Amino acid sequence: MPSAFQFQCHLILIFLAASKGETRYLEVRDAGEDDPFLLLSEDLKRELSAGQIYRRSLRCIDMLSIEGQFTFTADQPQLHCATFFIGEPEELITIHYDFVNIDCQGGDFLKVFDGWILKGEKFPSSLDHPLTTSQRYVDFCESGNIQRTIRSSQNVAMIFFRIQVPGNGFTVTVKKSSNLFPCNVISQTPSGRFTMVIPHQHRNCSFSIIYPVVIKISDLILGHLNGIFLKKPSASCAGVGDFVELLGGAGLDPSKMFPLADLCHSFHGSAQMKIGCDNTVLRMVSSGKHINRVTFEYHQLDLQETETRKENSIEEFCFPSI
Repeated sequence: MPSAFQFQCHLILIFLAASKGETRYLEVRDAGEDDPFLLLSEDLKRELSAGQIYRRSLRCIDMLSIEGQFTFTADQPQLHCATFFIGEPEELITIHYDFVNIDCQGGDFLKVFDGWILKGEKFPSSLDHPLTTSQRYVDFCESGNIQRTIRSSQNVAMIFFRIQVPGNGFTVTVKKSSNLFPCNVISQTPSGRFTMVIPHQHRNCSFSIIYPVVIKISDLILGHLNGIFLKKPSASCAGVGDFVELLGGAGLDPSKMFPLADLCHSFHGSAQMKIGCDNTVLRMVSSGKHINRVTFEYHQLDLQETETRKENSIEEFCFPSI
């Protein structure tokens, strides 16, 4: 099965699983025949000339990875809709309301969430985001013209909405801007290479890969001595202040995932781990006392990839689903 199709199937399952969150959370009940992955196409991005604005209609369930102007018009009552926005790791997303025609008094709503939320699980987690959960929501019915432009704190954001009157809807313009020090990231692809830098900042940053992967850390600078420790009840990095942890799980929220390994000290070399969970997260905890940096690469775990590597490897934790 091609990797792109695996990506589509995997995220479709995530969308369809998000049916019973808390009342203010997204509830996706029926994605129908919508294909929210149309705009994850590099060919389309290359076809757009400089200065050209891409325009199209939004589906009830949609995903966008490209700048442009997007319009949703209800052709029937739409009760559980959402659009997920994703950029490159070093990009922030800006959403601007160009036009809104909804019935707030009649129960319609249109909200932006700073991050992604599925079935009550958030990315970034509440532990890793600078804003409280309530501050991460911008409700058009409450803010109106006061806040027509919202910028994300990371490379993902979303809007979710209910529009009950046919003909009503909204238009938004989506733009992206550079983020010098990306912190919380969801990867668009099952393979890549990334360097995370936290420059003297007291914050936690997570890099999420929604695939079973092999992840290889090649460089870690924390200002400590050399060393690497597996996650054990009697041995962890608690109290160290600066460390990297590898997490795995089936949900979106890093704070609800299984801790697999702690890396407490700087090293140069190669540490590898096979993680067969649906979601893999590399999370850096920083006290703000150091310039912390970690370089890693990852690729999707092959079901046949069972041979033992000769390099310094941490034994695998999850096995990929068949």
